[in-house]
Amino acid sequence: MAGLAVRETFRALKHHNFRLFYFGHGMSLIGTWMQRTATVWLVYRLTQSPEVLGNVDFSGQIAGVVLIPIAGVLLDRWNRYRVIIWTQVLSMVQALLLAGLVFSGIVAVWHIVVLNAFLGIINSFDMPARQAFISQIVEDKDDLANAIALNSAMFNGARIIGPSVAGLAIAVFGEGLCYLFNGLSYIAIIGALLAMKITVTQTAAGTSSNIAGGLKEGFVYTYNSLPIRMVLLLLALMSLVGFPVLPLMPLFAGEVLGGGPDTLGWLMAAFGAGAFVGTIFLASRPSIVGIEKVIAVTSIIFSVGLMAFALSVRLELSLVIAFIMGFGIIAQMASTNTIIQTLVDEDKRGRVMSLYVLSFGGIAPIGSLMAGHVAGIIGTSYTFLLGGILALAGAVAFGRKLPAWRSAARKVYLAKGLIHETCSGEMKHWI
Repeated sequence: MAGLAVRETFRALKHHNFRLFYFGHGMSLIGTWMQRTATVWLVYRLTQSPEVLGNVDFSGQIAGVVLIPIAGVLLDRWNRYRVIIWTQVLSMVQALLLAGLVFSGIVAVWHIVVLNAFLGIINSFDMPARQAFISQIVEDKDDLANAIALNSAMFNGARIIGPSVAGLAIAVFGEGLCYLFNGLSYIAIIGALLAMKITVTQTAAGTSSNIAGGLKEGFVYTYNSLPIRMVLLLLALMSLVGFPVLPLMPLFAGEVLGGGPDTLGWLMAAFGAGAFVGTIFLASRPSIVGIEKVIAVTSIIFSVGLMAFALSVRLELSLVIAFIMGFGIIAQMASTNTIIQTLVDEDKRGRVMSLYVLSFGGIAPIGSLMAGHVAGIIGTSYTFLLGGILALAGAVAFGRKLPAWRSAARKVYLAKGLIHETCSGEMKHWI
């Protein structure tokens, strides 16, 4: 029975292309998280300023607010496989440039801002492309939800390893080693992509022949789909008021807990460990049905955890709460991803997945900018507390609307064979 459960949890790995992507991207993501940890600590070391931390995170992601929706339109027309190869190559160049600046001793905050903005432009195409690409490398669509959960688990497994290794590497060797490792780690994903044999072709995009028309078509489609609209709005709120916990973590580690880069590494690793457990929990689920409850419950878990984290002054307690927060927010994100990937029409997948990425990758930098300035006024702990209260209000509102969500999702689930009606007309398999 245990062996069967393990095979069920990792069933998407039987697909050759997905297996290549999974392990190649996993190695690359360890480097990515090492770079992210090094960047926030480097900026904190250079400036000791919450406002600058927020500004740097903002500069690295704000391009997504403008570019991600446009990228979604183009990704429904371009070859996503080739786009991903190019984004990995350019990301490698960005990491190696930062490594050179740090090792040479001439790195300044403006260098980080410029190169973060460059990476933000790359990610505007890379993130929605990778999300939409999963449906092409998992031939059996019954395994799509499992592949999405495993992809999130891999992302958060790297979140455990990357920051913890980065914290130790920074303490001993400095930030430059993290940037160098990240640059070299892209060799793994580029090699995996080149080894793939893509057999599933993209479905042609909609009827609009220009970018503006494609954008409108994607927005109208998303707005008219109540289930997709509801989960995206909740994710956007969580990103706005909850995600700033990560870029402001150095302040919490230094000012509240009185620690250094090793403390930051442990906090981010604990967050990542919780996230990893959350995604493995999702991967073990046999069906998407009932996952809307998971979104509501995990959103509440994260919100309450964020409020408790704000009040903690002990490292041991903070690590436990960070684990709980990681479980809650990533399970919520991965569940949202799974629902959207399941409900969306294939010819609009690129545009809708771009809006999914925008809901956290584009909204989060605005939240980071706001939170950085608020933290400079009321302190880091009170900023986290305020974010937790607002996130909890949104989670409760979503939970109260679940009956309307289920009613709207019913027809799509029936058409896809995910649920069926009993002879009495009642829904079966709603969990």
